[in-house]
Amino acid sequence: MSPSAPPLEARMAELTGRHVPFVKATVVRARRPASARPGDTALVLADGRVEGFVGGACAEATVRVQALRTLRSGESLLLRISPEETADGTGEPVVEEGAVSVANPCLSGGELEIFLEPLRPVPRVVVLGESPIARALATFGPVLGYEIIEAADADGITPEELAGSQALVIASHGRGEEPVLVSAVRAGVPYIGLVASPRRGAAVLNALPLGAEDRARIHTPAGLWIGARTPGEIAVSILAEVIQAVRGRSAEVEVKVEAPPESPGTGSVTAVDPVCGMTVSVVDSAPYSDEGGDERRWFCCAGCRAAYEKDPARYAKADAS
Repeated sequence: MSPSAPPLEARMAELTGRHVPFVKATVVRARRPASARPGDTALVLADGRVEGFVGGACAEATVRVQALRTLRSGESLLLRISPEETADGTGEPVVEEGAVSVANPCLSGGELEIFLEPLRPVPRVVVLGESPIARALATFGPVLGYEIIEAADADGITPEELAGSQALVIASHGRGEEPVLVSAVRAGVPYIGLVASPRRGAAVLNALPLGAEDRARIHTPAGLWIGARTPGEIAVSILAEVIQAVRGRSAEVEVKVEAPPESPGTGSVTAVDPVCGMTVSVVDSAPYSDEGGDERRWFCCAGCRAAYEKDPARYAKADAS
């Protein structure tokens, strides 16, 4: 096992406990010359930071790009990095089922295979109320793999719990609804549901100190229309709507993968290193330069940045051609 494993295991436990998403990158094969060895591990956070070691700066740049993609998709991936052209000769990544091969011209000659495992927080659903519907939600939620936070009243919900949740369902029959609804909207909770009749739900929304767009984010009556009648059936309809909201956002690559203050960005923007041609993530931890023009340039490593800053005009001509 890599010497860096024990502290990274503690770090993984900390991030998981705080509902912070990350990717665990583990070297499973290395062909020399390569600085990384099988078992070397790193964690890639949603803002592009890399903690641990899975190779030098150039290999790390490729790992960062692909890891952030897996964090958004939620699917594990075997990443193959080689200094040679990919099999199709285009220089573009070759994507197979469960694997991607990337040509990294900056490598010193070795090859790496790295398993990328995205570890995203279990969806958390806050349930306010002690009604039969609330109890049914608390019973069925864990079956779906959701973490259910139960609160009898508004005082039982902390701002941290609300901010880190994928859904809030209020089934308190008029008790303490308004302040929690407002807090959830302002915290950006993806799904907010209010159990109420259409008439009462509309009255509650109209009384909230929110704009029309914010009020429209609150689902009331909560739940998909499936003809539900009993508390259990209504709870199923609400969880179905939660699934639709959570999984729908995932499919549109809009999952809230950041958890402040740990992850201020998702690193979804990429750029091409003008020196080596590699795709790199546009994140604060990546080398960049403002030399040679109005546009900021991003690089896989400090070496490429130094080469660019020595003669920016050369690479500007290459871009133009």
